[in-house]
Amino acid sequence: MPDRKTVDAFIAQVVAGDHVGAIRDWYHDDAWMQENQAPPRAGGREALMAQEAGMLARAETVETELLGGPLIDGDRVAIRWRFSFVFENGTSMRQEEIAWQTWRGDKIAEETFFYDPAQRGG
Repeated sequence: MPDRKTVDAFIAQVVAGDHVGAIRDWYHDDAWMQENQAPPRAGGREALMAQEAGMLARAETVETELLGGPLIDGDRVAIRWRFSFVFENGTSMRQEEIAWQTWRGDKIAEETFFYDPAQRGG
């Protein structure tokens, strides 16, 4: 079960823009993520880091804002984020989401992102 100091350190790393480093430092080896109700992205921490790096490589800039939380209830943590992207092709996107996390000790084991897919356009 994470304490508030641990969750705050994770959030600070993400807000600072170190998304891949946050996965490296705060996720279990066998962690998975899930977008809305899509199948989980399995493969563990290394695969999640590679997927995040690939997404970030398409962006010129990414701004991350904490909009709410964290709400901590035992091993469950909820965080409300806003991500603002400007992509290399000149398009941009702002996405607000709730990250619903299950922690095992001081690391994230499972994470589901809930958001309105219309924010992604098309």
